[in-house]
Amino acid sequence: MGKWNVAVLYDRWEEPETEGASAAATDKAPLTRTLDKKEVEDEVAETLIKLGHDATLHVLDGSIKSLHAIAKMEYDLIFNLAESFGGNDMADYCIAAYLELLDKRFTGSGSHGLLFGQDKAAAKKILEFHGIHTPVFARSFRGRLDFSHDLEFPVIVKPAREDGSIGIEFASVVTSIRELMERIDWLHSNFDSPVLIEEFVEGREMYVGVIGNEHPEALPVIELDLSKLPEGTPRIAGAEVKWGKGTRAYRDTKSAIAEGLPEETVTLLQQTAIAVFQALELRDYARIDMRLRPDGRVAVIEANPNPWLASKAEFAMAARKAGRTYPQLVEEILDLAMARYA
Repeated sequence: MGKWNVAVLYDRWEEPETEGASAAATDKAPLTRTLDKKEVEDEVAETLIKLGHDATLHVLDGSIKSLHAIAKMEYDLIFNLAESFGGNDMADYCIAAYLELLDKRFTGSGSHGLLFGQDKAAAKKILEFHGIHTPVFARSFRGRLDFSHDLEFPVIVKPAREDGSIGIEFASVVTSIRELMERIDWLHSNFDSPVLIEEFVEGREMYVGVIGNEHPEALPVIELDLSKLPEGTPRIAGAEVKWGKGTRAYRDTKSAIAEGLPEETVTLLQQTAIAVFQALELRDYARIDMRLRPDGRVAVIEANPNPWLASKAEFAMAARKAGRTYPQLVEEILDLAMARYA
């Protein structure tokens, strides 16, 4: 372990004014992610300094100037926490591609892995090729059906190129053609993205973190408990659950180490997560979101390259259960990235 000069790269954007969480289930603007008082970039930078490294924060504020500044950086490594550019949540793979073009060393997945994380339809096709079970789906964009399996209601309708549950709300689960058309129209009005129409899988919401490269390790299984959502509400990790602060949906859904799982089920979830990590050519660390069906089958919902790295988030929670402190986790991610460039 050496002492490194690290730039912690993160993004900021102007948050649009909203009329509260209740707007999410109507025809109003989508509910979007919000900022905490203590952001993950501060935690990572402070942790790196405590570990003996030099750490400097660099913000991507949506300006060309902030991009040009990266080209002039002289750091051993960029700790890449950027998730958007100028409010565009689909730009994370472009940022990674820019770093690659500049021949900068950085943590986490490369541009192609981040692109597969964004483009859920493309990722699902790759997973199908590798024999990894994922819900059947159709893909549509402004009236054109680009790809389709046979689907039966209920289905869940979401943007094909967003993350963080943006565009996925309780109204996303539909049971009729009319509801389907209304939801597609709402998504096309709010997102410049194809629409993914996917089999709605009943079951438990499971997250498995993966860390490593040549020999990736699956972390303990985390479950997002959706059982306390209001009666009649679809059991999904929608934007109301993740970003609707002050609402019952946000307050009553908690992530914790999964309990009561047979050993063979834990093994299946972890092996599936590693298979997804490798099939999509992810790097360093990722989180794989899955549904555990009542019959014990696993359905992969999506992959999350460079998942939220706050000390209170699911990935760090799983790492602690596996015996890693938060500083050890940050150090391991840094070391994995540096080893790739050695």
